[in-house]
Amino acid sequence: MPLLLCSAYLPPVSFFMAMKGHGQVLVEQFDSYHKQTYRNRCVIATSNGPQSLTIPVVHGNTPRQLMRDIRISSHGNWRHLHWNAFASAYMNSPFFMYYEDDIRPVFEGNHSFLVDFNAELLDIVLKLVGINAEVTFTDGYVTEGSVPHCDDFRHLVDPGVTGDMEFKPYYQVFSERTGFIPNLSIADMLFNLGPETPLYL
Repeated sequence: MPLLLCSAYLPPVSFFMAMKGHGQVLVEQFDSYHKQTYRNRCVIATSNGPQSLTIPVVHGNTPRQLMRDIRISSHGNWRHLHWNAFASAYMNSPFFMYYEDDIRPVFEGNHSFLVDFNAELLDIVLKLVGINAEVTFTDGYVTEGSVPHCDDFRHLVDPGVTGDMEFKPYYQVFSERTGFIPNLSIADMLFNLGPETPLYL
């Protein structure tokens, strides 16, 4: 049974919990782009609590833009700043040093479109967490019922929406100071749990 998700920037744990048990994942790329979603934002844990990292995008001349058409802005050297934020937050985590060479090169690239940047990161993370799913992109907007027997989890792209999933605490670098923070970017779990990530999911 295929799973339908939105394109997202190193999406939260809930995305990957939804993927478990699905051999096929459809990534919607014909949805309307909305600000303040996980499409261009991920949340990590720092010593001061949750921190949002937002990819700047180029705003078009039309009120509604399709996700597939959203271009990444080069404003503010965000790639360097984001990777430094990951390194600062997770350099003392158990597995950051094991996975940084897999993930860092994506931030050193020069993707023009947000959906392509997200897709490359997703492909890498799926391999690292051991989810063997075939990922394809929609060739048109998927309306309700147009894909038979499809689990539609596109709502997970909105912060605060978890689909009634439960998140058991796991080790986080700053948990003694901040308490456990659930449903952060998958990067948080990967750097903290490493090869135990599939067991949690």
